[in-house]
Amino acid sequence: MEGWVFLFPGQGSQYVGMGRSFYESYGEIEKLVEEASHLTGVDIAKLCFEGPEEELTLTKNVQLAITVVNISCLKVLELHGVNPVASAGHSLGEYSALYAAGVMDLPTLLRLVYHRGRLMHEAAERVRGSMLALMYATDDQIKHICDVCEVEVANINSPEQVIVTGTIEGIQRAVEESRKIGIRRTVLLNVSGAWHSKWMRNASEEFGTILEDCSFSRPLIPVVMNINARVLTEEDNLKEKLKNQIVSPVLWKQSIEYLIDLGYDKFVEVGPKRVLSGLVRKINKNVQTAHVEDPSSLASFLKAYNDAREV
Repeated sequence: MEGWVFLFPGQGSQYVGMGRSFYESYGEIEKLVEEASHLTGVDIAKLCFEGPEEELTLTKNVQLAITVVNISCLKVLELHGVNPVASAGHSLGEYSALYAAGVMDLPTLLRLVYHRGRLMHEAAERVRGSMLALMYATDDQIKHICDVCEVEVANINSPEQVIVTGTIEGIQRAVEESRKIGIRRTVLLNVSGAWHSKWMRNASEEFGTILEDCSFSRPLIPVVMNINARVLTEEDNLKEKLKNQIVSPVLWKQSIEYLIDLGYDKFVEVGPKRVLSGLVRKINKNVQTAHVEDPSSLASFLKAYNDAREV
């Protein structure tokens, strides 16, 4: 299928300095960041460009920061005449994907992301949590870890990577149990909360009340949702999906496979780092991937984009 699917990263892709080069190169991006700062009361330029890292990585800050950088990269692509034919986002990135599809305007996007980050931060303060990547684990091994250690699946990222989440004690048990049952490799993630699990239930419920006041538009392009790995339709209850996403697994592998089944074979990651590009290649090595986060990656992508159009 012609055109590029835009993929938007979420929490974990942040770094101090992200977005600075586009901010300094495009007056439109400087205005966007200033508007976002005005709407939220947060100095987003300082947060993204100066940090410090421990301040940037706080959940109540980082969700807003990454979203503004995602949208900055999206706007730069639009300025170069590149628009998505479909979109998806990983966890937090789903909000950028919905914005790219015309489902919500900028004030709504920033309001939702600000409160989502705040509520998840507060939930993590009440119950300290963690996350663990299980590499090359079988379905039976993953089920065993969840049952024995009282943890839950948070992300199905690729055929070889599933993330489980839970309390700090539960995740420590999962590390030990993984060794016992022969899981080849585990990676403890540097996070402070049990994201996408029952431990976020309070955040989900409170976020639902904020969503009640929002209005959304019909998607202009297909958007594949985390919660069911299917395209959002105007009949879908988006408010319920966004509320439940906070306590439900991110079906990233299934989402990419679904997009490929629909005929899409070109994916560009729009935002900081290349986490999603790497996951897409793990899911299907036959598709084309790219990323855009600075002038250098933009130039590389525009060459690929123009080359594809000339074929």
